[in-house]
Amino acid sequence: MDEPDCDRGMLFRTYADFPSVNRVVGGWRHTYNTHLKPRFTGPVHTVADIGAGGGDVARDLIRWAAADGVRLDVTAIDPDPRAAAYVDTLPPVEGFSYRRCSSTELADEGARFDFVVSNHVLHHLSAVELGIVLADSERLARLAVVHSDIRRSPAAYLLFGAFTAGRFRRSFIREDGLTSIRRSYRADELRGLVPSGWDVGEQLPYRVLLLHRKESPGA
Repeated sequence: MDEPDCDRGMLFRTYADFPSVNRVVGGWRHTYNTHLKPRFTGPVHTVADIGAGGGDVARDLIRWAAADGVRLDVTAIDPDPRAAAYVDTLPPVEGFSYRRCSSTELADEGARFDFVVSNHVLHHLSAVELGIVLADSERLARLAVVHSDIRRSPAAYLLFGAFTAGRFRRSFIREDGLTSIRRSYRADELRGLVPSGWDVGEQLPYRVLLLHRKESPGA
């Protein structure tokens, strides 16, 4: 799906399949409960979702926070015009906005958000690109940053292969998912790359997290 000339119908079906896949393998409900919700300080918070794709994680965060009595205003960003075109086909969600831009462009505008998150972005980045995104994230975030990605392991590859066998035949989910697992970082590899102030954590199932905390919740 990263190829610029890939089949548009297959690509849009891939975006449409992401919510069901991410809810199984992404672990974002636990991530929200552990790393975002405890840092809420009021009834409204802002979030930047970097490399948001079809925006399904952002929509989930908005829904979970609403159930907890908190409004999240999420700005989902992605430089890929095809992702923006797909999001334009979806019904609007209160608190959700989408921009076609990079994290650097957003940070250079002087934008600030309480939280910065990303899902399945890290494995697309070289070491240099990773450093840029982390620097941008520090500029953008007031409270905390949570970058979540697949953790490379043979077991993750085998389990995802089994989970997607015979499914998602009209999208790129299986092929791109297996490729992404092969490309993804292990926790020890990330520890050798991240600057001071960043923590590397692990989470089930086969997740790696890059965490940066700014002010304390009561600050």
